[in-house]
Amino acid sequence: MGTLRSREHVDFLVLGGGIAGLTFALEAADHGSVLVLTKRQRSEGNTQYAQGGIASVLGADDTPEMHVQDTLVAGAGLCKREAVETLVREGPDQIRWLLSLGVEFDRTAPDKLHLTREGGHSRRRIAHAKDATGREIERALLATCEERGIRIVEDQIAIDIVTSGKVGLGGPNRALGAYVLDRATGDVSVVSAGVTVLATGGAGKVYLYTCNPDVATGDGVAMAYRAGAAIANMEFFQFHPTCLFHPQAKNFLISEALRGEGGILRNGAGEAFMIRYDPRKELAPRDIVARSIDAEMKRRGDDSAFLDMTHLPKSFLLEHFPNIYATCKEFGIDMAVQPIPVVPAAHYLCGGVVVDLMGRTTIPRLYAIGETACTGLHGANRLASNSLIEGTVFGRRAAMTAREEAVREVAPEGAIPDWNVGAALAPEEGVVVAHNWDEVRRLMWNYVGIVRTTKRLERARTRLALLRSEIREYYWQYRVAPDLIELRNLADVAMLIVECARRRKESRGLHYILDYPKPDEKWVRDTVITRGDLE
Repeated sequence: MGTLRSREHVDFLVLGGGIAGLTFALEAADHGSVLVLTKRQRSEGNTQYAQGGIASVLGADDTPEMHVQDTLVAGAGLCKREAVETLVREGPDQIRWLLSLGVEFDRTAPDKLHLTREGGHSRRRIAHAKDATGREIERALLATCEERGIRIVEDQIAIDIVTSGKVGLGGPNRALGAYVLDRATGDVSVVSAGVTVLATGGAGKVYLYTCNPDVATGDGVAMAYRAGAAIANMEFFQFHPTCLFHPQAKNFLISEALRGEGGILRNGAGEAFMIRYDPRKELAPRDIVARSIDAEMKRRGDDSAFLDMTHLPKSFLLEHFPNIYATCKEFGIDMAVQPIPVVPAAHYLCGGVVVDLMGRTTIPRLYAIGETACTGLHGANRLASNSLIEGTVFGRRAAMTAREEAVREVAPEGAIPDWNVGAALAPEEGVVVAHNWDEVRRLMWNYVGIVRTTKRLERARTRLALLRSEIREYYWQYRVAPDLIELRNLADVAMLIVECARRRKESRGLHYILDYPKPDEKWVRDTVITRGDLE
């Protein structure tokens, strides 16, 4: 487990312990000291909950150009082709690397992986471990980190990135490390680093309904924005079409792989409705399926849609989807004999911190990888199962560059001052933070959801400006606590999403706005925001 000292220096500081962060750590470990910090227990994060699988060109009937084309089509004209080609070219080697670490993907023969298909893919190219692929990958990565002696410290939440400009150090602005809060003790450590890596995952908790775990509060994006890094394409927040709809179910995803294996979406009257919205039906890209479910629910006044798997044998469902079958059964739903009630929920941030193909942000020595980063791979909508492969491909690429950079021109010892509590008071009643947290998430769901209007975006912006002012005042008046740090980050991410959405005067991919319902070629460009644009 381990703890942090009040002051530490490492060559590589990695914030986040999912597939991207752990890939980076393993690739960098032979080139300097590595410290991985996780907000809660080391395995808790979006990787752990990824069900469907990891996409790569692995089948005899598949080609790299097919995977590239499927990704470009899903991305609705905004993908950077070079990023897509990099992922597709390097993906198979990363699958082999994961296998070498002991990841147990499902097989049809000792030397042949079982591949499934998901929405937007023209071929079966999804390697998986039943319906708990992320959990299996996370297990193997953590076990390898332990074997290699990589230091992982749990229950640490970064407060802010420290830059040379912030502390008055001469020379060009660059990242020096971070202030980090110990969740248990409330102590704040100074961790300086040759290179700081943001691998903090997504931001699903910015919305009221999400399939993300509680840790997904957009910390990396918010910290990078406050440090002065460029942020892009935050308007493209993917809503997964199918999350389990049940009053006791919390954040449970119903994998796209079910639709890949023949699942049928039905409305409350039992009608298969997707043919009315897209000729690809259930296998259309996620933006289209989520919007179709939303429209069908609104048209009929239904509380949910239903994913019907009852035409498939129970033995098939148990073999391929044991985790989903068991969880649904816990809630009284036997997916072999009754359709699963589903609703769209916030799932994946396709924008993020602007990076190049080596993970470098616009601030030297600050890297971003995985869901935190915006490489241009996903464009306006992520293709299913491209996220896990992105984490390992770009985690490795970032480490290749960072290991050369980390040991050059290290900041002098003591360059980062100790955390100054000053006259800050012990936090007041938690109800203030809880209320603001709830308000941010509700207004984002109601005003900045699957379908938007200019009027709703303006309302959201006005209210968020006030909320951010209240949160900022509270932040400076009281001692930092985990909930307050996450609320501050959520509010900043919410405002970034709203501002990007306000600027894009068209509908494209995941951004659908009734005032501008068609794509517009003038907007085949990124929406980029830097510090000061929101104030």
